[in-house]
This record gives sequence, structure tokens and C-alpha cells, in this order.
Amino acid sequence: MVIMSPSLTFQPVLERIATEIAQTPGRGRPADYIPALAARDPRSFGMAVAELDGTVYGVGDWRNPFSTQSLTKVFTLALDLARESDELWEHVGREPSGNPFNSLVQLEYENGIPRNPFINAGALVVTDRLQTQTGDAAGTLLEFLRTESGNSALTFDKDVAASEAAHGDRNAALGHFMASYGNIDNPVPVLLEQYFRQCSIEASCADLALATGFLARHGIRADGSRLLTRSQAKQVNAVMLTCGTYDAAGDFAYRVGLPGKSGVGGGIIAVVPGRCTLCVWSPGLDQRGNSVAGVAALDRFTTLTGLSVF
Repeated sequence: MVIMSPSLTFQPVLERIATEIAQTPGRGRPADYIPALAARDPRSFGMAVAELDGTVYGVGDWRNPFSTQSLTKVFTLALDLARESDELWEHVGREPSGNPFNSLVQLEYENGIPRNPFINAGALVVTDRLQTQTGDAAGTLLEFLRTESGNSALTFDKDVAASEAAHGDRNAALGHFMASYGNIDNPVPVLLEQYFRQCSIEASCADLALATGFLARHGIRADGSRLLTRSQAKQVNAVMLTCGTYDAAGDFAYRVGLPGKSGVGGGIIAVVPGRCTLCVWSPGLDQRGNSVAGVAALDRFTTLTGLSVF
């Protein structure tokens, strides 16, 4: 084990992890229910660590953009929480679901209130509320990511958005079902367009590690302004830890020990409060929708560095 001191660089740790991951068989399969993602090479791998001052270390494909997908749910949650504070929690819960991320099962007997902001139903509610607050939820999100990452070239992937829209019947069902309980404000077609655009944003590990930095800085943005209160940043990190990797959140907390959020594009972002943020990408997924190599890499990171919330 290489326990990190504040003066040590993360680069040797990342290089060691990349070497180990390259020798690991069984890397899962890309998400095949979104055709635009299905062709990704499951052997691709990138990892980045961003320190609080914006210094970034990386390895592998860490500067190659990929489809962010559900990673964006963290940022829309933060952006809406900053605007309406605790009122948001009247419309979405904070508990693990124990069901697949696109499940409709719990909504009926919980009166259209999704269990948490990171399953699809909950993310739709958060996007809907941000749309009401801003008039352009996806555009607001994109501008935030551009600013925090320092990469003004970030944009939507129109092909991915169109692919998701063409295969978005389950999300449409979730939206209409919650609308029937009065938990959706905007017309469902408008909400779905915003949601699919949100999920289609392409960014690299470096971009996302930097953009997540406000959660390690207890709510402070890259320019020193405050997005969230310290308490709100704690809330987002807590929900990431308990709900961020779908119905594998317990196993992720056990193995990695950090707040994290995964996406079916193969990315995972993670937070070491007060120290750094990480993003790892490898498109091969396990049966629960999490990157096989990504989880393994984060497991090795916390083991090698001794950095976790436990």
C-alpha cells in the first residue's frame, strides 16, 4: 500500500492502476440498449484526479470525451438544490431504491415520488424542476460544466440524444406516470427533450474531475463563489454514497468507500471531500450498469492511497 501524504503526486498511483487494469480480463459489455453507445471498445480506459486547486493528473484515455449519461444527474441536482433548497426534497426522496434505475415499480405505491434523484424517475423530477427554474435545464447544465471544467468546447452529442429519444419509451412512461400524480410541472415531451440532451453531453475524465470539484470544496466553485452551502454539499455527497451506483450502491461503498455516481456511458465520478475528485471511464458495464474497470480502478485507488470517507 502507498498511503498518500499531502505532498505526494497522484500520477504514480494512476499509472500503477492503469497497468493493473490492462492486465484484468472480463471488462463487461457496453450499453447496447442505446445504439450510439454499443460500439464503444470495452477495453478503453481513462482516469483523472483533480486536486482542489485545479491541478489534474491523468492516465490512459483521460482526455478522450465520452457520453456522460447519468453522471449529469449529480450536477442537475446541485444546480436545482442551489435554487430551491429543501423544497426539492418534497418531490424526490433520498433513499436507495433496491430496484433497477429505470424501474416503475415503486412509483405507484409511493404516490409518484421517486426514491432518490439518481434513478431515472428521480432525475426526471430534478430536470423538470430545473427546467421550471431556468427555462433551459440542459443549457444551464452545459454552461455550468463548461465553466467548472474550463472547457468551452463541451457540447451535446445530437446522435446520442436522438438515439435515446428513439428508445425512450420507459422514460416517457415514468414522466407521464409522475405527471398523473402532479409531480411534473412541464409538458412531458419538453421534459424528455431536456433530459435526453442533458444525458448526451460529451466530456472527458479531466473535464468531469474538474467539474465535480465543488463537492470536494464543500460547495465552492472553481472561481471561489459558493454554489451550495456546506450542508447542501454534504447532502449531495451522502446521496451519491447511498444511491449513486444504482442497486449496487452498498457494494460500491464497501469496495470504494467514496461518494460516487456512475453512468451507462462507462463513467464514474467520485469525491474525496477536502482533498480531490476523480473520474474514471471504461465503457464495459456489469449487469447493474456500472463500469467493471471503473469500479475496480476506484477500489485500487482508495486501497493504494488510503483516501476514503471511512
